[in-house]
Amino acid sequence: MHIKTVSPITGSVYLLHSCSINNLEVPMTWLEGECANPVPAGKRLAERLKQPEILRTPGAHNGLAGLLAKRAGFEALYVSGAGISASMGLPDLGVMTLEDLCFAVRTIFRATDLPLIVDADTGYGEALNVMRTVRELEMAGAAAMQIEDQKLPKKCGHLNDKQLVSADEMALKVAAAVKARTHLQIIARTDSLASEGMPAAIIRARTYVAAGADIVFADGLTSEDDFRAFAAGVGAPALANMTEFGRTPHFTGQKFQEMGFKIVIWPVSQLRVALKAMETLYGTINRDDATKACEPDMLTRAELYDRINYFDYEELDASIVKTVIPEAIE
Repeated sequence: MHIKTVSPITGSVYLLHSCSINNLEVPMTWLEGECANPVPAGKRLAERLKQPEILRTPGAHNGLAGLLAKRAGFEALYVSGAGISASMGLPDLGVMTLEDLCFAVRTIFRATDLPLIVDADTGYGEALNVMRTVRELEMAGAAAMQIEDQKLPKKCGHLNDKQLVSADEMALKVAAAVKARTHLQIIARTDSLASEGMPAAIIRARTYVAAGADIVFADGLTSEDDFRAFAAGVGAPALANMTEFGRTPHFTGQKFQEMGFKIVIWPVSQLRVALKAMETLYGTINRDDATKACEPDMLTRAELYDRINYFDYEELDASIVKTVIPEAIE
C-alpha cells in the first residue's frame, strides 16, 4: 500500500510505502518495529506451502536484489551459497563462512521481510555445528535451511565427481537440525543421482524425511522423467532447481507444478544478469572514457531512491530536509 504525504519544506507531494495498523495506513520502513510481521518466517513458509500453487522463488544475493524481487511480486526468496560466494569473489567450494552467510541473510530479510530459503551447504560441520547453523540462521531471519549430503570441499550439484557422506550421516545432521529449530523449515538435498542413480536418490530422500526433513531436493536432474519419478517417490514436498547452464533442461514453474513440485528456485539468475550488465559498463568506460552510452540501461537517481524507499526513511526524521532530486543534465 501507499499513502500520499506533502513535504513541509517544499510542498512537494510524494508517495510513501505503508502498512495497516488498526485499519490505518501508516508509513513503513524497517526501522518501524510495529510494521514487522509477527509470524515467524518459517511458519509463514509452511503455511504458504499448503496452497496448491507452486512457490516460485528467485534468488537474491543482497538486500537491494531482494527489494526488486519483492517489488515484482514474489512471495519468497532463495539465498544461494553459490550466489553469495560469487558476490564475494569466491568459488562455491565451501570457502564462505557461516558468518558470511548470516550477514547476507540478515541484510536480505531486513530489507524485504519475506520468507528466505537459505542454502547452508553441508551445514558448516557435524551435528553440533549444524545445530548452531540453525540457531544463527533463525536469528538472521531465515524461513528454511537447505543442507546437502556432500563431503567437503563441496561442489555445485550440476558438476562432476561430488563426494557423498552416507545416508545415515546425513540423517543425523537432519535430526540435529530439527532438534535445534523453533520454526525453521529443514530442506534436505541429495546429490546422489549422478553416482548412485534415481532409486538410491529416492531412498536417501525418504531417509531424510524420516529423520525430520520437511522438504526434499535432488539436484542435477536431467529429464522430465527424473523430476516426475523423484517427486512421486519421496513422500514429501519437493523442491526443483531451475538453474541455467547446468544439467537440467529449461522448464517453467507451471511445468514443475504439473510434475509434482511445491517449490521452484532460480538461484543465481539475478546475479548472472547483473554481472553481465556490470561487465558491459566497465568495458564501455574503458573504451569511451565515459558512461553516457550505458545511461539508457541504468536506473535514474529517482528510480533508485524509489526502489530503496529513500523518502520513507527521510520522513521518519523531521530534522532532515526533504531531498530534492536534481534535474538530469543532458
